[in-house]
Amino acid sequence: MMRADGHVVTNSSVARALRRRGLLLPQGFRADRKSWAVLRRKVFRDPPTERNRVWQTDFSEFETTNGGIWRICAVIDYATKYCLAVTVTPTARGTDALRCLHLAITEAQYQLRLDDLRSDRGVMDIIDAAETVIGQAPAPIAVVSDNGPCFRGQTFRTAFVGDDPLLRHVRTRVRSPQTNGVVERFFGTLKYEHLFRGYIGDGDALDMEVHRFRIIYNTIRPHQALADRTPKQAYLANTHPQKNLPTS
Repeated sequence: MMRADGHVVTNSSVARALRRRGLLLPQGFRADRKSWAVLRRKVFRDPPTERNRVWQTDFSEFETTNGGIWRICAVIDYATKYCLAVTVTPTARGTDALRCLHLAITEAQYQLRLDDLRSDRGVMDIIDAAETVIGQAPAPIAVVSDNGPCFRGQTFRTAFVGDDPLLRHVRTRVRSPQTNGVVERFFGTLKYEHLFRGYIGDGDALDMEVHRFRIIYNTIRPHQALADRTPKQAYLANTHPQKNLPTS
């Protein structure tokens, strides 16, 4: 366009000017996007059978007897159904979702005796622009959520930045809640098997009962889909405890 306007300019000068203003895509951008697209398809079409490959997160509302609507947030490991974290808050903002996600990371590292959860990740294929597999790289844990505003905001995105991110955000298709079914079933079980059976007067009582159920769900209640094991037994199966954390 500059040449059409009569300006004499080289391609390298234009490239430098665009780069200074952050207007150039990074080298290998298309290949990188193709690799992430393959990972996203595997999340939904080829569900993982190992822990820490896919997590699901969402909010669910609950109204207490004395009034007041509270939001329950949970993070569930897809393969083992282990509830890594659950919180009760008056709002469902990006900060609330991010706090629950950070608690899930801390819980996973504690249970596996790891300083860095990156030690327990899988791998993904690296694909070039011609869609040829040219190698493999560590695959971030796919965190699946719906398209709610708290998950689309800038605050929640901070969990997925960096050159070697631990997590990668994958949002479900619009009007497709079934693709986040594990965490949805957790909320259904929580409400119909526990919360609706008793008197929940206020937010403090709700928080206590939600965390009480999490213990029952993870360590006592067997799951038929897990060969009648508890989620904690499935999550810890074939682990190799490290020496960097004391055994509880």
